Amino acid sequence: MALTVSYFAWVRERMGVSEEVVEPPAGVATMADLVGWLAARDARGALAFAEPARIRGAIDGVMAPPDAVLGREVALFPPVTGG
Repeated sequence: MALTVSYFAWVRERMGVSEEVVEPPAGVATMADLVGWLAARDARGALAFAEPARIRGAIDGVMAPPDAVLGREVALFPPVTGG
């Protein structure tokens, strides 16, 4: 299943792209699975997702927890702060 993954802020900088279409292997079903797979895929992912607990995400435009089942689009970003 093709999945569009968008990266934001320092996650985008570390991945070197703002968006990509990926084909995760069988068994990658949740946001946490996807982050783990991206981290193991190459050096860029290892750097971007070295601390998976810091990653926030949205699935199909809706904020989602790590155990949420993947949809067609995933956005991955660091925690947002404001002031």
